[in-house]
Amino acid sequence: MPIPFVLASASPARRRLLQLAGIDPFVYPSAFDEDQIQLTDPAELVQELARQKLNASLQKLWLNRGSAPGGFFSDQPGVMLGCDSVLAIGGEIHGKPDSPEEAIARWKQMRGQVGELFTGHVLAGAYRNPDHLQPSFQVVKYQVTKVYFANPSDAEITAYVETGEPLNCAGCFAIEGKGSVFVEKIEGCHTNVIGLCMPLLRTMLQEAGYSITDFWKA
Repeated sequence: MPIPFVLASASPARRRLLQLAGIDPFVYPSAFDEDQIQLTDPAELVQELARQKLNASLQKLWLNRGSAPGGFFSDQPGVMLGCDSVLAIGGEIHGKPDSPEEAIARWKQMRGQVGELFTGHVLAGAYRNPDHLQPSFQVVKYQVTKVYFANPSDAEITAYVETGEPLNCAGCFAIEGKGSVFVEKIEGCHTNVIGLCMPLLRTMLQEAGYSITDFWKA
């Protein structure tokens, strides 16, 4: 049996990346308020947001542990992954746009520019001691990928925003979707732009004493 793997994120793209890599995660996101964290360094921001989201999900799952996947809170506990992404352009940090109008304005600023997509990753082990609710381990890292944006017309930007896709994405685009046509190239890990750097996840699991194959479906 594979070790239980919980994804503390509601992102369908992150879940799909894990599934393609042989991991079938139990999805258990939190309702953490991102506005609580005010940091100006994008690397620090995504790591802290990922940490807070994971901790909120882990606490909620403990309180509702009857719904946790089998073996998650056992002597050989499962693991949980939290992630958060932002796009930085010219020193300005962008998360998900709040409205179509903001998305259109953002794209008019982004086109022809080079951005950096930061994704924070936090991997933690489940609680072992019910009297001391701390993760059995926690590994925190981030990855950054450069994104070179094309120069879409105003009409193309409006049409793209009308699809609704950029409203659900950090940086206002989905490279695995329609937004791919507006990205000329990237430098760095391509899955990081989707929201989860898979090579980094493998390294983090190794650091925690696991192999990625421990989580493969039978």
